[in-house]
Amino acid sequence: MSDQVAQAPPFFASPLFASRSLLPFADRVRQVPANAPFRWLEAGWRDLRRSRGLSVAYAFLFVVGVFSLTAGLAAADLAYLIVPVGVVFMLIGPALTVGFYAISRDIEANRDPTLGSAYTAWRSNSGGLFGLGLTVLLFLVGWLICATLVFALAFPDAGFNWQDELAGTLLTAKGMSFLAFGTAAGTVLATIAFVAGAFSLPLLLDRREGLLEALATSATAVVLNARAMAVWAGLIVLLIAAGLAGWYIGLCVTLPLVGHASWHAYRAVIRQDA
Repeated sequence: MSDQVAQAPPFFASPLFASRSLLPFADRVRQVPANAPFRWLEAGWRDLRRSRGLSVAYAFLFVVGVFSLTAGLAAADLAYLIVPVGVVFMLIGPALTVGFYAISRDIEANRDPTLGSAYTAWRSNSGGLFGLGLTVLLFLVGWLICATLVFALAFPDAGFNWQDELAGTLLTAKGMSFLAFGTAAGTVLATIAFVAGAFSLPLLLDRREGLLEALATSATAVVLNARAMAVWAGLIVLLIAAGLAGWYIGLCVTLPLVGHASWHAYRAVIRQDA
């Protein structure tokens, strides 16, 4: 597909997108059709099957971690944080997939993938990946603090009993306001996280680049492929939500699928010769 804006979808005909030169690292980015994410999922499914169980084993650690965190919150009478934690997992789930990228890269190069190479993939660019991990951690903490403050402001006299919280959220005007505000705030944060992280992690793994350069490239790629990335974001949310249902067991399949497909998204959108 041509990289000329004149042949791009009408969305990019606005003055803001009149010139690719206005966007950083635009020369690295290909434009893809809106149905491209379905091809990425198909390729990701092939990698999942070819990994011979390695991807499922890698995902199992995250499943155990999320389940333990949820159980801990419930035991500590902090059940009101379970939903925000689930939202955070949807936001940062792709950031946990560096091992899946390594497995897909090995399969792509006709190498036999191993759990060792998946667990140590971060060593290829430890500085950049550590910086991104720290950013994600700060994002997570900030979101949990925000969720706690919003809940406390909406229900200053409520005890942290999940039955009372559920009834107060769904059956009162304050609760509906809290739900609407929380949804709006979550949407904004999700958009920021997605734009910044869609391609930065596989880029940091594949090339020894700085964090800011990877983030800028990711943002540019999302902007230039807004339609395809909107479809991709929706598919990620559906897959992660399906994985979270049923006590998270489904994440053993959906998380690797998202991870492998994200690698193929990176290969399709980010030029290898740039």
